[in-house]
Amino acid sequence: MIDNVSTHASVREYYGDILSSNKDLKTSACCSTESMPQHHRDILAKIDPEILDRFYGCGSPIPEGIEGCTVLDLGCGSGRDVYLLSHLVGPEGHVIGIDMTEEQLAVARRHADTQADRFGYAHSNVVFHHGYIEELAGADIADNSVDLVVSNCVINLSPHKDRVFSEIFRVLKPAGELYFSDVFAGRRIAAQLRRDPVLRGECLGGAMYTEDFRRLLQALGCADHREMSCRRIALDNEELERKVGMIDFYAITKRAFKLDLEDICEDYGQVAVYRGTIPHCPHSFILDDHHEFVTGKPMLVCGNTADMLSKTRFAPHFRIDGDKAIHFGPFDCAPAVSDADAPGGGACC
Repeated sequence: MIDNVSTHASVREYYGDILSSNKDLKTSACCSTESMPQHHRDILAKIDPEILDRFYGCGSPIPEGIEGCTVLDLGCGSGRDVYLLSHLVGPEGHVIGIDMTEEQLAVARRHADTQADRFGYAHSNVVFHHGYIEELAGADIADNSVDLVVSNCVINLSPHKDRVFSEIFRVLKPAGELYFSDVFAGRRIAAQLRRDPVLRGECLGGAMYTEDFRRLLQALGCADHREMSCRRIALDNEELERKVGMIDFYAITKRAFKLDLEDICEDYGQVAVYRGTIPHCPHSFILDDHHEFVTGKPMLVCGNTADMLSKTRFAPHFRIDGDKAIHFGPFDCAPAVSDADAPGGGACC
């Protein structure tokens, strides 16, 4: 059994005292190699270097089309993604960051006003809470109040992931979205490795087995989640490689919606057409690793995909032809070949 008090204390010490910047990490598991859109990089150029130096993440979990949204960042740390989101949601949007490490939050908070000035806002649209991602009610985050929940290589650090995901779906509005990057494992990790403070701090010890994650979301009523990207992690640390043995680790970005979906893709003869109107996506829009919608091109979709496009914030940007009056059986919705075994790939900077 993993003790949540000692786990939280260990993680706070690792990210508050042991690591002074992302250069102190012992593995590549907390270092993202995922490409970032140019307009995101342009925003990062406006963010204070102190915030960037204390960033630990394994991906780029920032979806498109979020202007005006209320966004919650779980484990926000020094606030890099919060401030990136702050710019993307615009002055009418709102971003909430929550983290349990005061040293990280101190960095994030002291830049709130200056970042608002850099973005040209009359006042800051961000707020930071000290708390636990398993207990969002402690930060007064109400039921059905958030459009988007993001997290960047943090959920693996929690000793109670079932509570984390339960809280996520509690605070999400109907048709709201979870979009996060994290470290996953190809098998279950033994208890003694989960307790190892370095493995946990490096985002490895707490990595979820991919099938256990699927089962957990199903139990919470999320029958269909989508993978955006997946890359196998090279640890680049001989000592830790010997310790973990044959466990395979992956940096994965996933997306899920608070929708009533079916547990497999079903065919209703529906067709989706992307209008090309999502900002920064004039030519195509990527829903997941096997759905890229080219502007103006009709594309056969399963019922779940049709709902993801027509019942969420993406609805104004798509035309869906057909309904669910006639069922044609299972839909062939197999994902593209994964690049998970391609060389390279880190998991939190």
